[in-house]
Amino acid sequence: MNGILQIPVWGILLILLLYFGLLVFIAQRISSKSIAQNSDFFTAGKKSAWYLVAYGMIGASLSGVTFVSIPGVVGAGKTNQAFSYMQVVLGYFLGYLVIAQVLLPLYYRMGLSSIYQYLESRFGNYSYKTGSIFFLISRSIGSAFRLYLAVLVMDMLFKSGGWDIPFPITALCSIMLIWVYTQQGGLKVIVWTDTLQTTFMLLSVAFTIWYIYANLDFTEMSLYEKLADKNLTQFFFFEKGWADPNNFFKQVLGGMFITIVMTGLDQDMMQKNLSCRNLADAQKNMYSFSIVLIAVNFMFLLLGALLYLYMYEHNIELPTTINNGLSKPAHDLVFPNLAMGYMPVYVGIIFIIGLVAAAYSTADSGLTALTTSFCIDILGIDPTEESKKSILYRKYAHLGMSALLFLLICSFWLINDSSVINQLFTIAGYTYGPLLGLFSFGLFIPLAVKDRYVPLICIAAPIITYFINTNSETLFGGYKFGFELLLVNGILTFLGLLVISRTRTKL
Repeated sequence: MNGILQIPVWGILLILLLYFGLLVFIAQRISSKSIAQNSDFFTAGKKSAWYLVAYGMIGASLSGVTFVSIPGVVGAGKTNQAFSYMQVVLGYFLGYLVIAQVLLPLYYRMGLSSIYQYLESRFGNYSYKTGSIFFLISRSIGSAFRLYLAVLVMDMLFKSGGWDIPFPITALCSIMLIWVYTQQGGLKVIVWTDTLQTTFMLLSVAFTIWYIYANLDFTEMSLYEKLADKNLTQFFFFEKGWADPNNFFKQVLGGMFITIVMTGLDQDMMQKNLSCRNLADAQKNMYSFSIVLIAVNFMFLLLGALLYLYMYEHNIELPTTINNGLSKPAHDLVFPNLAMGYMPVYVGIIFIIGLVAAAYSTADSGLTALTTSFCIDILGIDPTEESKKSILYRKYAHLGMSALLFLLICSFWLINDSSVINQLFTIAGYTYGPLLGLFSFGLFIPLAVKDRYVPLICIAAPIITYFINTNSETLFGGYKFGFELLLVNGILTFLGLLVISRTRTKL
């Protein structure tokens, strides 16, 4: 941190203890002997109210990375990215419409608990296991990466306050706290705790916007004029064509397919939708969630613009990090640096609560989804079976997934190279491409495939995609891929499935 920590470390610990104490209290109130059953853990008994699911999904979809990164995006880049991220958000909206109209009807018609069961009925066991393993790899690395960044911020705050708490201890305590309030009630508890955490996150953003706005001088220029003066008002980018990473069409298209794959084909996000009472409720959830998410993302970007104005008016330098011995601008740290180092204590407290809410609403649902997929897809547990043996296996799996996240977080910390860690996260994203290809082929091409060759296709596609991406400037005359790389990955998988297809259908 470049500023001076305004809150003593014991105060930060007290906030965390009170926050998680509230989550555990809610979990205990909701939990009962019946809720310990598998059907309640995996699908919340299919009795979740759609409006609670929709509201809680906001927090689950906006991780701790989003909480600190999206505000920083506004001033990033050589000419500022401003509100360009809203182009991606428009793509998200289109993707949610596809999920509501195409994928949710399929999942409900088949009565799925794990969405990858569709691949077994459509292609066979090899495809089914391949899809679920790719999800487990993607979600475990993704969840660990997001939680790692939140733990890293906490570690930074502790050390800034003079408390040399070892990073693994902070990580272990974080994982244990999540395990405590999810290990019995599972999804039913998460529907309620995510609702609470989404509220805390949104209040944190709204309050910080209000504080900064109230402390800026608008006697000479309006807010819009101030933003325009700093080149922070542009929403849509058309002028530089497809070579521009911020190009409107690239970002909308990329956002749409990211949503289809990382929400519609992701057990974590779909598990909540499948806990609704029926398809109509699940679609209501998706429609309302997609509309509200546009407004929420705009709030984050507005906050980012105000943070940069606050720095300009108070002559605060952009925070920096040391990477490979070099000092580099750290746009991701703009929000935590200002909230904890330059603003009043109460703003810092609000920031901590918001960060924890954003980080752990993603982590708890990710942990439950990993447990669900491992139990149903890998161990073959029937989600409706309530024997002591199956419940015990589920509890062991939940503990094992918690341990996996802890080991991955500590691995990121030991690597201690942001470029390597970012590449790992990017590679994890590549594994969603085969899921896009598998589901697209299954939905739109009435052909069966040679099931035993599907794992080879799904391994080859991300490798080829990675090669194309790393050599794109040479291969395509300086062109750089962005969000659309996911589409390339999916197309390669789709074409590979065509090669190993056969005329006999398996529907």
